[in-house]
Amino acid sequence: MALDQDWDDEDQDEDKDGTEMSFMDHLEELRWHIIRSLASIVIFTIMAWIFRNEIFGIIIMGPTKVDFYTNQVLCHLAELTGMTSLCMQAADFILQSREVSGQFMMALTQSIIVGLLFAFPYAFYEIWRFIRPGLKEKEQKAARGAVFWVSLLFFVGVSFGYFVVAPMAINFLANFKLDPSIQNQFDINDYISLLSMLTLACGLTFQLPMIAFVLSQVGILTPSFMREYRKHALIVILLVAAIITPSPDVISQLLVAFPLFGLYEISIIVSGRVLRRKMREEALESNS
Repeated sequence: MALDQDWDDEDQDEDKDGTEMSFMDHLEELRWHIIRSLASIVIFTIMAWIFRNEIFGIIIMGPTKVDFYTNQVLCHLAELTGMTSLCMQAADFILQSREVSGQFMMALTQSIIVGLLFAFPYAFYEIWRFIRPGLKEKEQKAARGAVFWVSLLFFVGVSFGYFVVAPMAINFLANFKLDPSIQNQFDINDYISLLSMLTLACGLTFQLPMIAFVLSQVGILTPSFMREYRKHALIVILLVAAIITPSPDVISQLLVAFPLFGLYEISIIVSGRVLRRKMREEALESNS
């Protein structure tokens, strides 16, 4: 939070001259923000390439292993509740590379994805530095800490997708068979695509409070609207949880549904705070 505030203060120092920039100046500034963002992604991608074997063996293949942290917790929970199906079985599948350049492209793809993940806070900060000067003073105050909260929610969502959603989905798909004689043999690129999609989708889904903040700020969303459609949102969340965790166990579905519903409730609180602040500002302006 403090780090983000320091960044904001730095931006304010850069804009103190008050000179009006031309359209070409804005394009030039945007170009350098994009270049710095891409440079951060390239740096983290190179680092991920250097440690590609460790990343693949420990992180990428982690959700498929019996001793994965999530599986240990679920097995312990299965012992306490008596629901043995909560404890996930060993993933019964074989990974294959069906193309000559398959393993090289897999290593390159995983390095780029890891680079994107770790460079996200700085890349978003660079884009925010370009957008922020165009906001009004009230909007800048309201959006203080945006880089911190967006980055925090993104990494919490990615962690949720990696430790909760991905192991359940991969375990179900890997062990699902129409007939015991059919063996699951997956392409390595398809596996990485699935893992990336699940984790990145959760990272973006966890931005719901920030989306609620922006929509409430512009007057599109209100807390009363979200409370009115809370039941509808709960049904959608339960359907999403049932799709993500095809297991018939209610507990595994609730493990996914509770955080999503919690995000919805947090979004209502965020929208309410924005509405109350706007009402106070309007009251002050009318009194003055």
